[in-house]
Amino acid sequence: MVGQGVLRECLLDPEVETVLAIGRNATAHQHEKLREIVHDDLSDLSAIEGRLSGYDACFFCLGVSAVGMNEEAYRRVTYDLTISVAKTLAKLNPTMTFIYVSGTGTDSTEQGRIMWARVKGKTENALLQMPFKAVYMFRPGYIQPLHGVRTKTRWYGAVYAMLGPLYPVWKLFFPKYVTTTECVGRAMLNVAKRGAPKSVFENQDINGVSRPGLGVEA
Repeated sequence: MVGQGVLRECLLDPEVETVLAIGRNATAHQHEKLREIVHDDLSDLSAIEGRLSGYDACFFCLGVSAVGMNEEAYRRVTYDLTISVAKTLAKLNPTMTFIYVSGTGTDSTEQGRIMWARVKGKTENALLQMPFKAVYMFRPGYIQPLHGVRTKTRWYGAVYAMLGPLYPVWKLFFPKYVTTTECVGRAMLNVAKRGAPKSVFENQDINGVSRPGLGVEA
């Protein structure tokens, strides 16, 4: 869902020259700036490495819900796959900015009781050691989909159907914990273009940096 949002903002941004979308399924978008690679095994990009050079930024939006998954299975998708992709891109694009979509509540200590938060924290920590030009962690809270963006997770869809109409209320009373797909996408673009004085962006930071000319506190 976040990937759909940032793709939309990239295609709308006149400063973005080319977008390469890599996933297991096509995006269903048609645009002169968009290139796509449909690749079944995202943990092994060796077959497509020749097409991955020359990019300024990677917006890594792939992820799964931890509901119903044990730690080993969740780690394979969340940590192992992410780090494998990042290693390939760092080798091919050392001047790249890498932005990873994590989540509110991520455990940077890797020692907490919540499984998904530990694994996300381990992933963040490993990415921050990668030899990219810059690495940033985005930790959104509740994300309201806009502009036709939809989640691919069925039970998420049911939740959004119930909570979506109440978004103005959540935004009014809990502004630090809610955002939109548009805000996340714009924030990722702004940080990739201008950089930032911090590596971890909580939900409030994301909303702040999504607006033109505004940044985040160090």
